[in-house]
Amino acid sequence: MRTKTLGRTGLLVSELCLGTMTFGGKGFWTAIGQLDQSVADGIVARALDAGINFIDTADVYSEGLSEEITGRAIVNSGRKRSDVVLATKALGAVGPGPNDRGASRGHIMDAVKASLKRLGTDYIDLYQIHGFDPLTPVEETVRALDDLVRQGHVRYVGVSNWAAWQIMKAVGLADAKGWARVASLQAYYTIAGRDLEREIAPLLQAEGVGLMVWSPLAGGLLSGKYQRDGSGPDGSRRASFDFPPVNRDRAFDAVDAMRAIAEAKSASVPQIALAYLLKKPFVTSVIIGAKSADQLADNLGAVAIDLSTEDMATLDAVSALPPEYPGWMLERQSEGRRAG
Repeated sequence: MRTKTLGRTGLLVSELCLGTMTFGGKGFWTAIGQLDQSVADGIVARALDAGINFIDTADVYSEGLSEEITGRAIVNSGRKRSDVVLATKALGAVGPGPNDRGASRGHIMDAVKASLKRLGTDYIDLYQIHGFDPLTPVEETVRALDDLVRQGHVRYVGVSNWAAWQIMKAVGLADAKGWARVASLQAYYTIAGRDLEREIAPLLQAEGVGLMVWSPLAGGLLSGKYQRDGSGPDGSRRASFDFPPVNRDRAFDAVDAMRAIAEAKSASVPQIALAYLLKKPFVTSVIIGAKSADQLADNLGAVAIDLSTEDMATLDAVSALPPEYPGWMLERQSEGRRAG
């Protein structure tokens, strides 16, 4: 298991991150997973033994139960707290009141205390804003995150599901004011959904912001178990929660190409889908979730897959995004102006 620095920080995180959205199974989140403490303990221990040091959760997952299970699982693993880079997120509704959600100073200060209690820890390594709050000025959010770092409640801060201009504004404010800088973005990215390559990926590379990839198998669609006609395994996540949305024709073209490469390498289709992302230079860590030890073991095998230049070219071609403005114009006008 390789490690990479998270953005422009000195924090080293494993190239695979264990996501705990399947822990708990409470409320809406029963459609994602319903793993209890004993099963979660085994998955966390297996991930740590495999070299994963990065675990991600959120306060809304299973209405807070995922954080509780995650915190106990780390303790039950017998590992030192400092051996684990623990990340969580805040933004979504955690109560009925109008201020029980969002990215205001008030909610952030309340949310971090609640997460610390549920996780059973006195600090959070990476605290992320789970989405963009159009009601709260970016300045208020970034300043509040800086205060959390100065107070010692969190060590690094990040965002999730933000647009390029929103990330740039947060980075610019932090740099200008001397506040804690956004270290990472957590975003959706798969071979079937490469949209962030248009504007977000270039921004991340230019500004030194790390990328954590969520749903790298497109909610299981890239597992190789689904057919073009929509048929798939009974009881699957896609059957009850058809998310994230994808261009299915492009997705199944990619699955066909990955299946051929997987057969040549004696690998699984999910391993190829994960290995493809790990090969991208702007990807820091890919978040894998698991409902079973077997699924986790298969995903862990992705780090041993070596995709050749030819493999990547094949997969890039079959999953290419259609040209959009201003991208095609920028490419045309920059001809002859690129270094090397």
